[in-house]
Amino acid sequence: MEKQVIIYSSPTCHFCNQAKAFFKEHNIAYTDFNVVLDPAKRQEMIEKSGQMGTPVIFVGDEMIVGFNESKLKELLSI
Repeated sequence: MEKQVIIYSSPTCHFCNQAKAFFKEHNIAYTDFNVVLDPAKRQEMIEKSGQMGTPVIFVGDEMIVGFNESKLKELLSI
C-alpha cells in the first residue's frame, strides 16, 4: 500500500520546490498545502510540527522538517 505524502509548503521556498521536484521525478503522488494562502493549514502545520518554516513533509505518520532526500527515499522505499 502506498503511503500518503503531504507537504506543507510556500511558493518561494527553495527546499519546498526541491521536494516537489523529487516527488515528480519519482512519480510520487502528494498533497500540497500552500501555507501562505491557507492560514488554517499554516496553523495545522505549526501545531503538528512546532515549526513555522517550510517544508514540513509527512510520509504516512512520519514527519520530516526540511528537505531530506535520503530520509524520503528510505520512507518511500526508493
